[in-house]
Amino acid sequence: ALACITFATATADEGMWLPNNIKSRIKEMRKMGFKLKADDIYSDDKASLKDAVVQFGGGCTGEFISPDGLLLTNHHCGYSSIQKLSSVEHDYLTDGFWAMSRAEELPVPGLTVTLLVKMEDVTARIAAGENETTIIDEAKKMHNADKAKIEPIYYGNQKVLYVYRTFRDVRLVGAPPSSIGKFGGDTDNWVWPRHTGDFSIFRVYANANNEPAEYSENNVPYHPARHFKVSTKGVEEGDFTMIYGFPGNTQEYVTSDAVEYVAEVSNPMKIALRTI
Repeated sequence: ALACITFATATADEGMWLPNNIKSRIKEMRKMGFKLKADDIYSDDKASLKDAVVQFGGGCTGEFISPDGLLLTNHHCGYSSIQKLSSVEHDYLTDGFWAMSRAEELPVPGLTVTLLVKMEDVTARIAAGENETTIIDEAKKMHNADKAKIEPIYYGNQKVLYVYRTFRDVRLVGAPPSSIGKFGGDTDNWVWPRHTGDFSIFRVYANANNEPAEYSENNVPYHPARHFKVSTKGVEEGDFTMIYGFPGNTQEYVTSDAVEYVAEVSNPMKIALRTI
């Protein structure tokens, strides 16, 4: 999953861009009402929004909302973790859960939160003959990271290096009952507006040096370089809106042949089969 930005406004200009390439769009974004600079979104040298956005578990997006590692994500993203911690005596899926103190926060075995440390276009380096494994190993060592990979994008025309740091001590802080968090079920998922409290809250812990560590009672809340402040002002018609996260994929740049295949071959076959 790649870190991407999508945005749309009343002017109907929309799209999806890699954060490190957002400079190519910043002028248009500012005309639409965006008030930050490009390096406030992504920067290798200073704290930026990339330091507040994480990959939660295997493929969801989460965001830090406090200087002490408090993390917000969807209820359906936290669902399996809430289920894992539940029992007949403590059915957190049915009843919800709220930790009244940090001592009551529940460690979730196997749950990880992954932070993007750096991304870099390495297309030219690979074309010049550099070995991908060597590039990955050097990046992990340079950035004290446990994970790095090179992904082909734009149908293989560009290759991007992603460097990650993985946190393995993640604890459940709060979740509403499923009657609220999963109201409407998957039928209503991806439909707007949704009348559901689709959220859950976790906290990321680190060692005394603010580095990733396995679970330990001695760990302390992680202090992210950047976190989001939750606004209670609401939004107005025409306000600039932007999503920063880890989508599974995008077909925005799919070829016309592929569109024709879906419209003329694939979808009609699926409709026929499901009708039967």
